[in-house]
Amino acid sequence: MNKKIIAFRQELHKYPEVSNDEYNTSERILNFIMKYNPDDIIKLGETGVAFVFNGKEIGKTIVFRSELDALPIQEKTGVEYTSVNDHIAHSCGHDGHMAILTGLAHKISENRPTKGSVILLFQPAEEVEQGARDVVENQKFKNIKPDYIFALHNVPGFEKHKIVLKNGSFASASKGMTIKLTGKTAHAAEPQNGINPADAISQIIKKLHDLRDNKELFKDFVLLTIIHILLGEISFGTSPGYAELRITLRAFENEDMELLTANSEKIILEISKVEKLSCEISYTEAFPATVNNDECVGIVEQSAKQMDLDTEHIEKPFKWSEDFGYFTEKYDACYFGLGSGKDQPQLHNPDFDFPDDIIESGINIFYAIYKKTLSDD
Repeated sequence: MNKKIIAFRQELHKYPEVSNDEYNTSERILNFIMKYNPDDIIKLGETGVAFVFNGKEIGKTIVFRSELDALPIQEKTGVEYTSVNDHIAHSCGHDGHMAILTGLAHKISENRPTKGSVILLFQPAEEVEQGARDVVENQKFKNIKPDYIFALHNVPGFEKHKIVLKNGSFASASKGMTIKLTGKTAHAAEPQNGINPADAISQIIKKLHDLRDNKELFKDFVLLTIIHILLGEISFGTSPGYAELRITLRAFENEDMELLTANSEKIILEISKVEKLSCEISYTEAFPATVNNDECVGIVEQSAKQMDLDTEHIEKPFKWSEDFGYFTEKYDACYFGLGSGKDQPQLHNPDFDFPDDIIESGINIFYAIYKKTLSDD
C-alpha cells in the first residue's frame, strides 16, 4: 500500500470541514492530484472539483465519485491525527473515500485510457443532500454526459474488503418534514379562549404512526421518526398558540416515499382544519432512494471477482440515505459497499476512524471497473 496515500488520508482526517465549507479540503485534493497530470480540471460550484483523464480515441465516459465533507461531531478516537477542528470529524469515512480516489488517480496516470474518458469527482455537501443535487444540475457536469457513474461507501459490520452489492434500491429515500401550526395564545386559566395546537399534535402523531404501520398500503419498508416538538413557551400562565413538529420520513422505494409523503400531508392538513389551526408544511434534506442499475451492479461484481474480493448481495436496502440517489435518478450507476470490519465502530459514531488497510481494496476495485468499462467499449 502506498504510504503517501495513507498519510494523505490521515491529513484529510486531521483537518475536516463540514458541508459547503470544504475549501481547504478541496485545495488539498487539487494539489495532491495535480502531480498526476490530469488532462482537465472542472470546478463544480464553490468546492466541488472533477479531474479528467482522456483517451486519444472517442469512447465511453466513466465517473467515479467521492465526498468531501465531514460531520459536526466531536471526535473521540484518540488517534495521533485526531481532528484539530473542534466539533468536526470525518466520522463517516469520507476521508478514506477521497484517499481511494487519489490512489486511483495515481494508477490511472500510469495507465491512461486509450479511448474514452475517466473522471474523478470530489463532491461537496453529501451529508446535507444538496451537494449531489447541485452537481447534477450544474451545466458543466451535464456537459460531461457520463455513461456510467460508480461510488462506494465503507460499511461497518461487514468483513474488511468485502464488496456489498444490491440490485435496485441500495439505500433509503429520506426527507425531513417540518410542520408549523398556528392557533391563538390564551390565558392558561381560560384555554377555551385560544386555540392550542397540543391536541392536534397528539392526533397527528397517532395517525402518522397508524399510517406507518399500514403494511398493505406500501410495497416495502417505511418509517416515520418524530425528531423534534416545539410547543409554546415555558410560561405556566399561558396556553400556547404555536407549535412546530419535525419528522424524518424514510422508505426503501421512491414510490413508497411519494405515497408516505402524500398521505402524511393529508392527515396533517385534515387534523389542522378540524382543530382550526393554520398549517405550513416544508421539507429539507430530501434524499431520493439510491437505485442501482443492473448492468452496473454486474460490472462491479465481475470486477470484484477479478480482484479476488469476496462479494455479498444484501436482501434489503440500508436504512440510511445517500445523496448519490440524485445520480442514479439520471444516469446508469452503481453504489456499493466496502466492508470496513465486523468490529468497526458504526458510521457517525464519535470513535469512528476509517481503516487504512481497506484503501487498497477500494483502489483496486475502482481500477478494475475502469479497465473493464473502457476496454469493453
